[in-house]
Amino acid sequence: MLSKIQSVSVWGIDGYPVSVEVDISKGVPGISIVGLPDQAVKESKDRIKPAIKNSGFGFPQSKITINLAPADLKKEGSCFDLPVALGILAARQIIPVDITSQYHFIGELALDGSLRRVGGVLPMAMYVKEKNGRFVVPSANAAEASVVGIDVYPVESLKECVDFLSGKKQIQPYKLDWDNVLSSQNRYEIDFKEVKGQMLARRAIEVAVAGSHNILMIGPPGAGKSMIAKRVPTIFPSLTIEEAIEITRIHSVAGVLDGGIVLTRPFRQPHHTISDIALIGGGTIPKPGEISLAHNGVLFLDELPEFHRDVLESLRQPLEDGKIVVSRTRGRLEFPSRFFLVAAMNPCPCGYYGDRQRPCRCTVPQIIKYRKKISGPLLDRIDIHIELSGLGSRRLVSDSVSEDSESIRKRVENCRQIQLKRFSGTGIYFNGHMSTKQLKQFCALNDECRMFLQDALEKMNLSARGYDKVIKVARTIADLEDSENISLSHISEALQYRSFDRDLW
Repeated sequence: MLSKIQSVSVWGIDGYPVSVEVDISKGVPGISIVGLPDQAVKESKDRIKPAIKNSGFGFPQSKITINLAPADLKKEGSCFDLPVALGILAARQIIPVDITSQYHFIGELALDGSLRRVGGVLPMAMYVKEKNGRFVVPSANAAEASVVGIDVYPVESLKECVDFLSGKKQIQPYKLDWDNVLSSQNRYEIDFKEVKGQMLARRAIEVAVAGSHNILMIGPPGAGKSMIAKRVPTIFPSLTIEEAIEITRIHSVAGVLDGGIVLTRPFRQPHHTISDIALIGGGTIPKPGEISLAHNGVLFLDELPEFHRDVLESLRQPLEDGKIVVSRTRGRLEFPSRFFLVAAMNPCPCGYYGDRQRPCRCTVPQIIKYRKKISGPLLDRIDIHIELSGLGSRRLVSDSVSEDSESIRKRVENCRQIQLKRFSGTGIYFNGHMSTKQLKQFCALNDECRMFLQDALEKMNLSARGYDKVIKVARTIADLEDSENISLSHISEALQYRSFDRDLW
């Protein structure tokens, strides 16, 4: 007997159909799986057989051939356990084939027949929606699958699924409680009011987030660089539903999704020993890297000079394009990577160059060598460079409370609304993403500003890209003040945020 069960898999961050074909025929008893299965798929036969038996169904002592079509794409993971088991039962006419054709199935089987959650369900559900289909998933995946607005049927076990398909049990489609989900937005355990002092850094962070400008913080150990970086997501505007789905889709494919939908800005902090593939994505079967997991959120690179040079250089393209392209023999994959970069570093190898309380033990050549670990082209792609000084004892023990995240977030949201209106219909949303053409259109300078900036260029030896960055940052500063025109004060403040363009700071 032959049966066909509809399933779904993932290539990149997109779902594609997989037809699970099961043939039971006379011959030496055994299970053969074809269709480019990986090791996890091959091992499914050792899970499926006891799962079927422990669910109360006999297992056929026959030759079973399972084909996962299309045969030219690699199949990975454990998501085909349920459709394969159903295919065997359908071939034995235990469940009606005409009913199974109305659904798509995914799920990993335990030996007792219960179902475990699998990764990549959201892009699978998006494909099922395109086909106006219905989706049967493990109960643990129901919230994630229902995000896209399709009929999702959660099942706890193989037995429950069989009873549902046979008409012995009714299962209502899962309905996501959006009111409850959205109520958890912007719930953070940390707040900017906990940051003492560092008013210049706080201002720079506000400007950076408001205009989507990447930022580098330079300061001694204990200055609060990591503390500030971890609080950056708290001043971002709330995620839109579209942004939330996009983030959830990436996290689902990467296998790091905990709940149904991501509603807070991602904050990724990879260690400096990370490889270039782990950072940008890739592998034999390409998976999103840290820069994609930080999409619509924050990528924090602490101790920036300690990262391998090739790892840092791999950031140049995604910083410009907001995406990363991975090419393989079977095709070309594109992962979104529009992240907000926050980097931090010490001013020198010992960390205390320029510190008023502790002497620096480094020589000038050592400081220069340390600084040059970060290439000029990469620095040019970081809009804001800001210096932090160490906190004195008086400020550390002070009971004074700084401005909270909510107050800063309101100004950021107002500034971003100005930009959304300005760039309506252009395909970009923030000052930090402006092209040269848009720079000329929206950032006109008067003669005074132009002459001042020209003089600064000569003294600071700014590159052409650095020049553009200064004007973009000045545009954001003007927007924060609700000023239509860029003034000399805006240019002056923007130039203060180019510490790395001055020799030894």
